[in-house]
Amino acid sequence: MNSILNGIRVLDFGRFIAGPYCAALLGQMGADVIRIERPGGGEDRFLAPITDLGEGGMFMQVNTNKQGLTLDITSEKGREIVRQLVKTADVVVANMPPEVLTALGLDYETLSSLKEDIILVANSAFGNQTPYANQIGFDGIAQAMSGTNFYSGKPGKPMRTAVPYIDFSTALSATLGTLAALMARQKTGKGQLVETSLLGTGLTIANSLLIEQAVIDANRVPTGNQGQIAAPADLFKTKDGHIVVQIVGPYIYKRWAKLMGDPSLLTDERFKDDISRGNNSQIVNDIMSNWTMSRTTEEAMVELAEARIPSGPVLSIQQSLDDPRVQALGHLKPVEYPGAPRPAPIADIPFQLSETAVGVTQRAPTIGEHNQQILSELGYSDADIAKLVAEGIL
Repeated sequence: MNSILNGIRVLDFGRFIAGPYCAALLGQMGADVIRIERPGGGEDRFLAPITDLGEGGMFMQVNTNKQGLTLDITSEKGREIVRQLVKTADVVVANMPPEVLTALGLDYETLSSLKEDIILVANSAFGNQTPYANQIGFDGIAQAMSGTNFYSGKPGKPMRTAVPYIDFSTALSATLGTLAALMARQKTGKGQLVETSLLGTGLTIANSLLIEQAVIDANRVPTGNQGQIAAPADLFKTKDGHIVVQIVGPYIYKRWAKLMGDPSLLTDERFKDDISRGNNSQIVNDIMSNWTMSRTTEEAMVELAEARIPSGPVLSIQQSLDDPRVQALGHLKPVEYPGAPRPAPIADIPFQLSETAVGVTQRAPTIGEHNQQILSELGYSDADIAKLVAEGIL
């Protein structure tokens, strides 16, 4: 099967997650992706190291299916190499503030002067067209400013979500925008600027809460793991752990009431619909809690599955790796990496196509692994490359 983006070249100047994962997804759809980082390796390479040379798990995940090029793009010789690469490329990915893009010659105006149909994918914290465009921000900042930290915590104690879901969601949006721009280019022959922002992603994810507040002044206060617009919905303790149960809608609720063996749950006006149950959530959550505490996690899961109640065990990281449902999905692919003591379970592309090959086929590159190959294709001799190394350009 042919990959959909065969023949498309992507230059990845991204850092950390949003930009690099977008480029990785394009690579997993068949694009030729070159990751460009500073000599010695970018700062995102060494977060939470797990290899002999210090590469981290996040780097391994978001840089699959790429070639690796080290380059000092602040130097004139480095910029000349960038200009040559841009002329061979279709897409440039860069999550930097606009002033930095301009200073490095990676802004859309400069890139399009080199190649008219180039597509620039620019990820920022607060939007490139706002007064806050040049402010630096990370996933946690967007979580906090979109209201989700406040809503996810408890009164007086907001809670950050540990996993960087806004970064990854922004990468998915950037990938979608890139594909749309490539489709538009097929029709018009023109490139364009694709922009995403972490704050925009956070506001999108939290939008239903923002809508409710703006329209009816709900003024909700945080309740931790406990749901507010339907119930029972919470993390519930069992004899040997915890499970999550989420009851939403009349049909699932009826099945749950039957499982609890209490007909009054179907006639009590306090529980007549989702919002009423949410407003009286402590009562039904207590019923659910008493039920789960009398069972082991496995016993509870069997009964809930038989009753077709949405539920799942709360797993540790190791338990998640070992869980038969996780293993059956086959989503985590064991990938060898130089210096790692064992294969890394890399998440595959988050969708599959029946007629088109997509997915992780290549580990993330080591530092400057493809310098020789990439520069040779641009016409640099071995002596030229050796000189650039000696000068600290590569």
